[in-house]
Amino acid sequence: QVQLVESGGGLVQVGGSLTLSCSASGLTISNYAVGWFRQAPGAEREFVQGINWDGTATYDGKSVKGRFTVSKDNAKNTGYLQMNNLKPEDTAIYYCAASEYLDMSPHVYEYWGQGVQVTVSS
Repeated sequence: QVQLVESGGGLVQVGGSLTLSCSASGLTISNYAVGWFRQAPGAEREFVQGINWDGTATYDGKSVKGRFTVSKDNAKNTGYLQMNNLKPEDTAIYYCAASEYLDMSPHVYEYWGQGVQVTVSS
């Protein structure tokens, strides 16, 4: 059974940093692209950032370029999203997802975590 479990969310002040983790079980993360998405209340799920299966390519969502960094640690079977210079508009539930192919569309992703709340206070 495949499971993706996010952790590392919480409350942070404007300009602060958080690192989200996505721990995988039941799949080998080195064989999968990992995408990070977020969803604010009343909004559609938005692509944040993603990394392809071998770590050679990343895609950035338009709202986070230059502030967030996506990575994978194959030895730990875990993906990461390093978030810096956080803004109130980054407040959302953040989800990690795994797919054979890196894509900005959530429909491509086969496996999803349960989500973790990130709240940025001003």
